[in-house]
Amino acid sequence: MRTTAQDVEQKPKIYTRNNSGASHSTTLNVEISASQAWAEPSAPIAGDGLDSGGLDNELPDIIDLVMAMGRPVDGTSDWTPSPPLSSTAPNRLPAHLDQLADRARDYVEAASSANTRRAYAADWKHFCAWARRQNLEVFPPGPQTVGLYITACASGKVTGDKKPNSVATIERRLSSLSWNYTQRGQPLDRKDRHIATVLAGIRNSHAQPPRQKEALLPEDLIAMLETLDRGTLRGLRDRAMLLLGFAGGLRRSEIVGLDVGRDQTEDSSGWIESFDKGMLVTLRGKTGWREVEIGRGSSDATCPVVALQTWLKLARIAHGPLFRRVTGHGKAVGAERLNDQEVARLVKRTALAAGVRGDLSEGERGTKFSGHSLRAGLASSAEVDERYVQKQLGHASAEMTRRYQRRRDRFRINLTKASGL
Repeated sequence: MRTTAQDVEQKPKIYTRNNSGASHSTTLNVEISASQAWAEPSAPIAGDGLDSGGLDNELPDIIDLVMAMGRPVDGTSDWTPSPPLSSTAPNRLPAHLDQLADRARDYVEAASSANTRRAYAADWKHFCAWARRQNLEVFPPGPQTVGLYITACASGKVTGDKKPNSVATIERRLSSLSWNYTQRGQPLDRKDRHIATVLAGIRNSHAQPPRQKEALLPEDLIAMLETLDRGTLRGLRDRAMLLLGFAGGLRRSEIVGLDVGRDQTEDSSGWIESFDKGMLVTLRGKTGWREVEIGRGSSDATCPVVALQTWLKLARIAHGPLFRRVTGHGKAVGAERLNDQEVARLVKRTALAAGVRGDLSEGERGTKFSGHSLRAGLASSAEVDERYVQKQLGHASAEMTRRYQRRRDRFRINLTKASGL
């Protein structure tokens, strides 16, 4: 059965799998969200039964079932993209494999971040909705259809607002389509001329210089700290977040993902350890696990270690998430972890309050700062060998680190004078 674009946003299909013949009988109902435009494959999934062959032959079918058990991403109604189920897929899952299936589903989710899964789902929905309006089929993957889609994105003709997508957005949408098609067992040929040549033309016509966020230098950060109330728990928490993020060169997700100790929460991205000379932060980031050393500052007022210890002591946090919501007019500390968006809001709010880049209009200043401003600030101001900055930021190459160095080393090497002029 082939699914056309007209079918993609109609009534969701319900797949029911009955577990019979085991010590107990259970029924698993897997509902595929209509907004994700699920399609049935034109060919059956390899391995049409779980009752024959060894476990190696069964695993592909188990994984297909597991991938269909999409979980909501961060409690939203958007479901994780999954490959389709075949009508000839096995209709029995032995009860003793339930736990294995749950674990496999966890590993599938762990293969990408929640933000990535959310973006892939949104981009797939965006593409299917456009194709439906154009009376185009989305299966099998057609390079010409995808080429027309990215052209529409660049021309601002996908939705009614006529706002063209940036080159970066178009490249992300194309990556999302490629991933979604691959998960459905029907890879998209991105090297096809209908896609590759069109994308090259879009880059040449619409590409713009990167718009980097402003780096927050030490004097900026100190001014920002002065805007926070040290007499409140919220002020103490925010001081610790800013200083830790700057000194560690941490991403906003890494800041809020920290726990007080190791293996304390399931959603943790790392933990801290205190020593006489500083603090060791162990992180699971984009490039894998890494250790970040944060030394003590020259004074208690600007020391990230002192700021963090003060927050933990007065907030009475000894276990679990490091940074949490402060409620009850700033008098109570909740149990839930902060969202990483709070870091971006904090940086922007305090930078504006401190008058950083006061030479710009308020509207311009509002677009200059984000959570990345802390990482860029460390890279731009730390007067040490570049390799140490690279290690602190967790970059795989020195070239990536140099992209974060906004003001450092400009005109240090003067080739005009060096040439004799």
